[in-house]
Amino acid sequence: MRPKDFSVFEPRRRRQPWGVLTLVMLSGLAMMRNGVDVELGPPQPAAAAALDTRLTGPAPPMAAGVEALPHAPASRIRIASISVNAPIMDVGLDAAGWIEAPPPQDPNMAGWYQNGIAPGQRGTAVVVGHVDNQAGPAVFYGLGSLEKGQHIEVERYDGRAAVFEIYGIEVYAKNDFPGAAVYGDTGAPELRVITCGGGYSRANGYDGNVVVYARMIGSN
Repeated sequence: MRPKDFSVFEPRRRRQPWGVLTLVMLSGLAMMRNGVDVELGPPQPAAAAALDTRLTGPAPPMAAGVEALPHAPASRIRIASISVNAPIMDVGLDAAGWIEAPPPQDPNMAGWYQNGIAPGQRGTAVVVGHVDNQAGPAVFYGLGSLEKGQHIEVERYDGRAAVFEIYGIEVYAKNDFPGAAVYGDTGAPELRVITCGGGYSRANGYDGNVVVYARMIGSN
C-alpha cells in the first residue's frame, strides 16, 4: 500500500528515507503480476548465501584505497557469475505514486531509482529488474543462484564503475519486507539488487522478493 504521506517526498531529491523505497518491494516491483510458467521457476537463495545478521549494522572501515564516489547516474550492471550484462535506465514514480519498473517487454533492462543513492556513493543504492516476463526468463532470473564473495560491477555515466562484493542473498515475503534492514545506511557505499522470487501462483504472481546485499570494494 502507498503511504498516505508519500506526496511530501519531492521527486528531484537524491536521498530518500528507506520507507519510500520500500514501495518497490510492497508493490512487487510493479513487475511480475503475470509471471510466466517455468517448470522449476527461478533459482532461490541457498542457505549458505543467507545474510549474516552481524553484518547488517555499521559497516567496517573501508579498505585502504577504497573511496566513495560522488553522485552520478548508473548506466550498466554486470554480474559475470550469472552472465548479466544489462543497461540501466533511470526510474522514477508513476502516475499512481509507485516506483516504476523497467519496461517488461525489454527483458534485459534494469532500473535504478534516480532519486536515491547512486551506486558507489556513500549510502545504499538500489537496482531492480524483472525475473521473467511472458516470453520467458529476464535479466535477474538467476539472481537467487548468486553466492557470497561474487562481484557486481555498476557502470556510471561519469565514466567510473563501482565494484561490489556480495555478502548475502535473501528472499523475503512481500507482506513482511524488512525495509529498514534492506535500505538502512551503514555509512559505506552499498548496493541492493532486487527482483521477484519465492512462490508463484497465476492468481497472485510471486509472493516474495530476492534481495542481494553487496558492499563496494573498489572502483575503476
